Amino acid sequence: MDWLIYGANGYTGRLIAQSAVDGGLRPRLAGRSAAVVDLAQELDLHSSIFDLSDAAEVRRHISGAKLVLHCAGPFSRTSALMVQACIDEGVHYLDITGEIAVFAAVNAQAAAARRADVALVPGTGFDVVPSDCLAAALVGALPAATELSLAFASEGGPSPGTAKTAIEGMAEGGKVLRDGRITTVPLAWKTREIPFHDKPRMGVTIPWGDVYTAHISTGVPDVEVYMAMPPGRIRQIQRIRWLRRVFAVTAIQRFAQRRVDASVQGPSRKEREAGGMELWGEVRSADGRTAAATMSTPNGYDITASASLGIARYLLEHDVEGGFYTPSLLMGADYAASLPGVTLRMNVTSV
Repeated sequence: MDWLIYGANGYTGRLIAQSAVDGGLRPRLAGRSAAVVDLAQELDLHSSIFDLSDAAEVRRHISGAKLVLHCAGPFSRTSALMVQACIDEGVHYLDITGEIAVFAAVNAQAAAARRADVALVPGTGFDVVPSDCLAAALVGALPAATELSLAFASEGGPSPGTAKTAIEGMAEGGKVLRDGRITTVPLAWKTREIPFHDKPRMGVTIPWGDVYTAHISTGVPDVEVYMAMPPGRIRQIQRIRWLRRVFAVTAIQRFAQRRVDASVQGPSRKEREAGGMELWGEVRSADGRTAAATMSTPNGYDITASASLGIARYLLEHDVEGGFYTPSLLMGADYAASLPGVTLRMNVTSV
């Protein structure tokens, strides 16, 4: 069936396109530049060039497709028109965002997606498949949970898209979920030592996508997400919290993102192979019971390729009711643990 990877010329898009071909899939590659044509010729695939400024043009290019895997970020600027085009044309929508505001905006289209029988599945990569499935598994072990904490440790540098999204995130401040509501907090608001499987690390709160999606997947009203970071780096972020106001200026954001385009290439294959990911999660109930788990995965970009293509393959091969889905709601809490190189370890205790 015809399906598209949009943004296939970007760092993550290229990796997903190559992995798709290696796995026997034949997507059509699409994007905003002629680099898409070169990659398609290299992989012996069809290609389309179009940008996201003309809704009618987008609809024309995706018409008749089964699904679009959208990989062109920052998704705060690119997802809305693609989501609407997919709903209009009856095409399933996937993306690899980790942006809280994008999850919320896509979820706001859930009713329209149900009427169009279109599945909307944002966050099909490292943001947020492993952590979302980890959260769902923990709440499955302790259904009465009222608090959820998640954390991850990342090795290797970011792709250009990830770095540009982080710049936008500076302007939004930190985010946690309190009583089912997204709450803004200072950057690097809280710290704690995280007992990852390989070794403990200091972690700091970040505005990760699970702050939004974990509540939808599990119903838990209080959610915090931590990223492992050296204490010196944490203190540096806390000292420059005032820069949030600076990065809220669009011209400064765009300047910083242009610098990213000129200087950030993304990790090499060797760097990805050398740098896996560690995740940790814990839930707590009102009566003091807890459940904890750790997960080890390949590098975040490799898990993004395998996770997003697994979900794409599932939608290509199955009839799915339209609506908004988190990865665990669509694929089940055990989906991440089924991916290559992923290990989940559960530990349920009572206090």
